Amino acid sequence: MQFARVNDVTIHYQVIGGPVDKPVIVFANSLGTDFRIWRDVIVRLAGDFPIILYDKRGHGLSDIGKPPYSIEDHAADLAGLLDLLNVRNAVICGLSVGGLIAQAIYQTRPELVKALILCDTASKIGSADMWNARIAAVEEHGIASIVDAVMEKWFTPAFRSPDNIAFHGYRNMLARQPIEGYAATCASIRDADYTEAAARIVVPTLCIVGDQDGSTPPDLVRNTAELIPGARFEIVKDAGHIPCVEQPEALTDLIRDFINTTNTAGEAQ
Repeated sequence: MQFARVNDVTIHYQVIGGPVDKPVIVFANSLGTDFRIWRDVIVRLAGDFPIILYDKRGHGLSDIGKPPYSIEDHAADLAGLLDLLNVRNAVICGLSVGGLIAQAIYQTRPELVKALILCDTASKIGSADMWNARIAAVEEHGIASIVDAVMEKWFTPAFRSPDNIAFHGYRNMLARQPIEGYAATCASIRDADYTEAAARIVVPTLCIVGDQDGSTPPDLVRNTAELIPGARFEIVKDAGHIPCVEQPEALTDLIRDFINTTNTAGEAQ
């Protein structure tokens, strides 16, 4: 395990080496998860690209930090980690809140970003009332009180089968996240709005969504893609909010094709 001190927060991360002529792919995970959600994508990309995974503050093995914090704080943590690792021109792949972090880091530190992969995310996610209700519920009754409702948004009915032991594992992942970090990140999502900023994104961008995503439905992700000049939009079949878990092969193929196409286009210019 690898740890770094960034902005007075201990960040848990992992570096997987790859060809020096390929861009680094940075994976930012969703609310209530840690970087293990990317495992089945990583095993398909390892050796072909350098890879960085990390747990944002308040999640996984990283420190909770001092709430309240914003998406910009999350982005500053990632920027600090990339500075420490001397990484520039990375492909930032963010899922859900990770996609908001990707958009924020592009706005604040564009030299770190070669391309964006915005997975099951949007320029603005949810309403203030929705997030306030979520925060109140977990602070009063714990994360266990919302787990079943969240699972219905995260995963397809097929994946939520009682016989699927992986489903039980991911359910545990959410239930065991620190309440303070989870609630603080809910508030950071509530307060984030990159709708106007989306039109200023000029790097290649791929927007992806599961066809059964209950958290950021396809139309919401499509609308975000339409705000970004030249963005590509793709739907992953038979997937909910976390296609890297349900359909890792399909997601990996989209990521690989996008990066290879982007690299080829850049070399031709």
